[in-house]
Amino acid sequence: MTNTPTETGADKYMVPALERGLRLLQEFGRDSRTLGAPELARRLELPRATVFRMLNTLESMGFLERAGGEYRLGMAVLRLGFEYLSSLELTELGQPVITRLCDEIRYPCNIVVRDKRSIVYVAKVTPPTPLTSSVRVGTRLPAHGTVFGRVLLCDMSLAELRLLYPEEHLEAFSANTPATTLALFNLIEADRERGYVAGEGFYEASISTIAAPVRDHTGRIVAALGSTISASSLDGARADELIAHVRAAADELSGLLNYRPQAPKGARVHSI
Repeated sequence: MTNTPTETGADKYMVPALERGLRLLQEFGRDSRTLGAPELARRLELPRATVFRMLNTLESMGFLERAGGEYRLGMAVLRLGFEYLSSLELTELGQPVITRLCDEIRYPCNIVVRDKRSIVYVAKVTPPTPLTSSVRVGTRLPAHGTVFGRVLLCDMSLAELRLLYPEEHLEAFSANTPATTLALFNLIEADRERGYVAGEGFYEASISTIAAPVRDHTGRIVAALGSTISASSLDGARADELIAHVRAAADELSGLLNYRPQAPKGARVHSI
């Protein structure tokens, strides 16, 4: 009698066919916009006939569409993404906040979250002004090279940052990009003390960003809220005014997420 290993934990509830289908969808991305059955069969180490059946099923459901002799992601994937974003309490509560902020300061306003080493824009409002932003909901940018990313990394210790960025040198996107993990940590230490980040040309030379942290009921930073402005506006009294508006909006959203700053009696709360 042959002993068959028993499944334990969550493995016994896995559906292999569903897992393979989701793995197939995950092969598509910025660097693999279109893929054919032979390449997918090679990547997934599956028989080509199995991959053809998976492709036909996903195409019929709208998750894939044909692009010549290959396939690309279909509209059903986009709809799922938007449904996910709209289901987030953060975006539901935050959209009216950044809409009011945009009306006040007349610059594009955003809510951004972190996904490992990337930031992801989850909400955006743009005023009818000449200044436009190339980012849109779903845009991903490198966390270490952006103002929003610096805000989102502020809860991390140096040891945690080194786990996230084990390489000796960080990829550079401008002259302002920190070259090492230690340099990044020194930046966010100062950001944490200041309570916000205002960076001129940190990622793009002609664009500046003001961002402040959004915290939830646990006190963790769960998002960054901020505005993209022209570099020339980040000076003097106007800059102070913009920073005050952004920080107030971030504090408002934190309050809606049930964040309550804790401080000794008589002490000022000043944290990022």
